[in-house]
Amino acid sequence: MKKFEKITSIAAPLDRANVDTDAIIPKQFLKSIHRSGFGPNLFDEWRYLDHGEPGMDNSKRPLNMDFVLNQEQYQSAKILLARENFGCGSSREHAPWALLDHGFEIIIAPSFADIFYNNCFKNGILPIALSDNEVDALFNYSGEITVDLESQSVSTSEGTYQFDVDSERKRRLLNGLDDIGLTLQHADKIKAFERDHFNAHPWL
Repeated sequence: MKKFEKITSIAAPLDRANVDTDAIIPKQFLKSIHRSGFGPNLFDEWRYLDHGEPGMDNSKRPLNMDFVLNQEQYQSAKILLARENFGCGSSREHAPWALLDHGFEIIIAPSFADIFYNNCFKNGILPIALSDNEVDALFNYSGEITVDLESQSVSTSEGTYQFDVDSERKRRLLNGLDDIGLTLQHADKIKAFERDHFNAHPWL
């Protein structure tokens, strides 16, 4: 997992509450256990005018041009702006995989579903909970937004908002440590234990 750095980007405004994980990545795309390749099917049922299935050539599918991700000014957005209870529904980890594969590194909303919130941190996405009024202000703002995890701030030309984040989760994102990375920090001790254990129990 790459280290999280300060990001300046326009935000893609998804003005919907209670966006569930089946909307984020529909169930038919869950057959793969690889973390990449889900980006083109992010919000598939809202993004395209036809029904999507695995293996389809998405470049040839009809687009819903009213959907925010299909609008040119948001093509390179790294920040997704949403309403309350984002990521509700099932616990599928494919949801943050699809968001990250599309290019989103930050999601700002008034609230998140707990399991989705936890899965974001495990996959290198920073979910930021701000007040309803602060989120409203961001929806009404059209310029670039700067998110600084170190100072826990969301800044625009009109003001700065502070957000809370667990100190351990913050440390892991800043250092690019997922669960595997945390384990590998102790690689020397693990190898030493395996060596000593084998020497003491050579029949195993």
